[in-house]
Amino acid sequence: MANIISDETIEYVGILAKLELSEEEKEAAKKDMGRMLDYIDMLNELDTSQTEPMSHVFSINNVFRDDVVSNGDDKENMLKNAPECKEGAYKVPRTVE
Repeated sequence: MANIISDETIEYVGILAKLELSEEEKEAAKKDMGRMLDYIDMLNELDTSQTEPMSHVFSINNVFRDDVVSNGDDKENMLKNAPECKEGAYKVPRTVE
């Protein structure tokens, strides 16, 4: 275990996470953090020079469709369904006095 986590680091992480850790929990957290950092060090040893950087495992292209109007301006037919119309718009009861 090359990565030794100090007591100050555990205290600081506990403050950031708003945790109150007992001495046993602090020791367990130190060991866990050390193991995590050792694993990251092991991953850093891999040769990734032939690997393209990526933001996702799957190749994702732009999934947005073009914004195309499909129903057009059918104002007269829409206003036929309204109980009341005024000047080409829906007339609704007043809600604010």
